[in-house]
This record gives sequence, structure tokens and C-alpha cells, in this order.
Amino acid sequence: MAELQEVQITEEKPLLPGQTPEVAKEAELAAGILLDQGQTHSVETPYGSVTFTVYGTPKPKRPAILTYHDVGLNYKSCFQPLFQFGDMQEIIQNFVRVHVDAPGMEEGAPVFPLGYQYPSLDQLADMIPCILQYLNFSTIIGVGVGAGAYILSRYALTHPDTVEGLVLINIDPNAKGWMDWAAHKLTGLTSSIPEMILGHLFSQEELSGNSELIQKYRNIITHAPNLDNIELYWNSYNNRRDLNLERGGAVTLKCPVMLVVGDQAPHEDAVVECNSKLDPTQTSFLKMADSGGQPQLTQVMASSCMTRLSRSRTASLTSAASIDGNRSRSRTLSQSSESGTLPSGPPGHTMEVSC
Repeated sequence: MAELQEVQITEEKPLLPGQTPEVAKEAELAAGILLDQGQTHSVETPYGSVTFTVYGTPKPKRPAILTYHDVGLNYKSCFQPLFQFGDMQEIIQNFVRVHVDAPGMEEGAPVFPLGYQYPSLDQLADMIPCILQYLNFSTIIGVGVGAGAYILSRYALTHPDTVEGLVLINIDPNAKGWMDWAAHKLTGLTSSIPEMILGHLFSQEELSGNSELIQKYRNIITHAPNLDNIELYWNSYNNRRDLNLERGGAVTLKCPVMLVVGDQAPHEDAVVECNSKLDPTQTSFLKMADSGGQPQLTQVMASSCMTRLSRSRTASLTSAASIDGNRSRSRTLSQSSESGTLPSGPPGHTMEVSC
């Protein structure tokens, strides 16, 4: 019998008919640029159209990271600085990202006609299954800020099996009480919509300091061509229902949760209260000193929180063969200190980080 010889075959990408290697290289480069810019899609839902932008390619057995922005912002102004930090490269390389724009908040969005009934926050949450069905994604890790954090929490309560973890920044799980409602109405008599939204996004100390960051976001909101749409989203946020979270009760977030808030930020008390209502074995609380009202805009947020999320997920995938699926899901955001992931300490601990 003739001796078998090892033959190495080099696979080459076939050229299209009439295509030169130079043209093929340019096409590949253009495809890479398009991938970096993201691919924007819109889908129809029972509550209107919703636009979202996808970055990266799906990875087998890995959830997508789905983000939802706060009032006065869109996905770019809310999350783009976070994902541009060098510490986020691990996330970018290992996860596909889906950035959702609330209806009418996407760049170039037309102004809704007078009398348009904007969806409630509950209805915005009910749009998410349409997005996942369109993309054929089965599970997500949600990252939300303010109104977006509420929307993702509402979605997680109604679709717990599709959420592997949540990072909730500046979440207020409570409906506005009568005193809050009255104060909001009185403020509306003396303040413009942009000023009220800025007061929601940033602390009074930050606004008084009028830093370059504040000037940038004041300009974005004040001169937004879709300001009427922003006001509708703002009204929906102020009319939100109570999530009715209860530690040990029937209504609670079943996935691992990381709560994030800046020290002395407008929503610090609300996030602390939310922490008291969640399962301490599934919840980590990250309070960031000197990070302001929008901690996701700081590099400390990227290095302290999101890269741990990536390593945590990688560790849980590695151990999936030896443990059942539910335990694997529960470890997405709650790895032990051995893995070098979430901060070590007792369950439900608070970690303070200085910027």
C-alpha cells in the first residue's frame, strides 16, 4: 500500500467573474467599514416602527448585547463614548451589539404629527421581541440608562428566559407619586423641556459647572430637530408605571443584575431603593464617585463594569459542559472572585469607584 502523504491546501477566496484582486480587496475593505459603522434596520411592531443598529456578527451560544438609551439621547450620544474606550475592545470582539433607538429618536427621524400617540414604556418594552425575532436572536444581555433601564427591566419581567443579565444605569423603578407629579408640573411652568431633561440627565452641580461635556449635551438637546419627539418620550417616562419589584416576591428580576449610579447623581436614591428590592445573591451595586449623572460616559465605567461582563460570560461558557443551563445563565454577571470578574464581597454588596 502506498504511503499516505500530508498535503497542505491553502484556501483562497474566489473572485467574482471579471473581478481583479485589487477590486476584491477594495470590496472587502468596504465591507469592513460597513461593519464598523453598523447596519441599521427598522421593523414594524404593534406599536409602530422601531429602528436599531447592529454591530459585529453573532457568536455561537453567546447572547447579544442590547442597549437602550435615556430620554434626550439616542444610541450614539448615550453609548458611543462607552464603546469607543480601549477597555471595551474585549466586548466588541466577543459580542454582537444591538443598539435600539426609541421611536422618533434615531438620527434624521421625522417629527411625529400633532396628536400622535407615543408608546408607553411598557409598549416600548413589548417592541423588543419583534427586534429579536427579526434578527433570530434568542437571548440578550441588556444595558440600559434611565428610561432605557426601565424598559429593559420591564422586558426582563415579561420575558425572563430571554435575558441572561442586565446592566441598569440610573434606573428608577417607581412610578411618580403625587408630590413628584406636582413638582414636575411646577417645574414645567418655569423651565423649558431641554432644561428639564438636562436636570434628569445631570446633577445640578454639573449643570452649574457647565463643563465641556455639559455644553455638548445641552447643545445636542436644545437644538435637536426632533425635540417634539423627545418631549413625547419624556412624557412617557414621566407616566411610567411602578415595576412593583419585591425582594423574595413574585415580581422580581430573575437574571443577574448590575446596578450603576454616579455618586450624588439625580437618581442615586432611586437606584439605592431598587437595590433593596432585588435578590442580593443576583445583584451587584456599583456606585461611582465623581462620575456625574451619566457614568457610562466615563472610562472607569468601561474598565470596572463592562469588561468584567465579557470575562464573566466567557467563564460561564467554558463551564457550561459541566453544569446545567440555568446555573450557566445565572453566572453571566455573578462570577466568583476566582474568575477575576465581578467585584468580590458579600452578596448584594456596594462597590464605590473613584473616577
